[in-house]
Amino acid sequence: MQHPPTLSPFLSRKFRFWSFVSMVLLVFVHGYTVEPRYLQPWTLPQELPLGLTSFTEYLLSNGLLRFRIPMLFAISGYLFALHDAQPHGQRLQKRVRTLLLPYFAWSGLMLLFIYVLEMHPTPRAWLVDNGLNQMNDTKVLLHDFAWDDWMVRWLWVPAPYQLWFLRALFVLNLVYPLIRRAVAAPKGRWLFLVVAGLLWLGDIGLPFMEGEGLLFFALGVWLCKAGVDVQVPPPWLRPWRWALLWLATGCAKTWLAFAGFELAGESVYPLMAMLHKLCILAGLVAAWYGGDALVRACMARPWFVWLSAFSFFIYATHAPMVAVLINPTLRALDHWPDPHLATYLLLPLGLIAVAVLLGAVLRSVSPTVYGWLTGGRGMPRT
Repeated sequence: MQHPPTLSPFLSRKFRFWSFVSMVLLVFVHGYTVEPRYLQPWTLPQELPLGLTSFTEYLLSNGLLRFRIPMLFAISGYLFALHDAQPHGQRLQKRVRTLLLPYFAWSGLMLLFIYVLEMHPTPRAWLVDNGLNQMNDTKVLLHDFAWDDWMVRWLWVPAPYQLWFLRALFVLNLVYPLIRRAVAAPKGRWLFLVVAGLLWLGDIGLPFMEGEGLLFFALGVWLCKAGVDVQVPPPWLRPWRWALLWLATGCAKTWLAFAGFELAGESVYPLMAMLHKLCILAGLVAAWYGGDALVRACMARPWFVWLSAFSFFIYATHAPMVAVLINPTLRALDHWPDPHLATYLLLPLGLIAVAVLLGAVLRSVSPTVYGWLTGGRGMPRT
């Protein structure tokens, strides 16, 4: 394979831009207000009929914004492959500090925070209503847990459910030599990528990793090792075509979510799953190759660059509180013309603002603790 390319200043800014934007969009995905709120590619909304609000929320949270995680895995694979000069063991030690320690720290801190909330009647009622920690009919709150339940919740099924990404990324870094060897093989790489693609299409996970992570992390590794210019799209990846496909597949899938079962019965589920994957791919291409003007405009503004330093803090703090607060916010805004849409827009923005404020204060007061909690991300350059 060719020697990996160097990281240009613009590509570095582009990675930072999309990392930040992906975290902001993640809060809106998790702020989806229509039941059922645990979204799968084939989820059918049940609480609200087809309308502007329900269509918009579903289109965004379970359609157009779903390209983020694959993009982050691809960026991570590209960057990890870029630094092959360092011994793998040395890099894994660094990843323990940047991935595993924040995983365990935030999982533990959020458990303690929820435990304290359970001591007060109002937030305890919110938690019971949400069912965040319910394991069975007798274990509804953390106060009901035995010690082994606590260990499972802390180590493997964290209350801040978004932390799965850190765990999956560490496992991918751990097996990176095998992935690099697979994508370097002239013939074997196509077999490997086809198998990884089938795992992704079938939503099939491997032990300790998801199919989505394996495919796009491996693609990032291959793009780097093959010396592919990721800043200039080949003719078949012209972004405007993929943007149209992105919008078309997202809208078609959203319409099927509301009307498809009556028309096609259970056969709507595989059709929605196929459209979901196509929407992700189209969105990934359209955003990556079509967003350069937006990247330049945003990253030229000091306030945006300052905000982007708190990407990880937004990621770590927004959930599970965004899920817990949806129903209370809906009740508080019940007198508004459209409480669902207002909650969908205002609750994520409020949590993002709180995360940035907390991050800025902690970074100013105790940079050491901030660096420990974020794995060194977002620290001011000296």
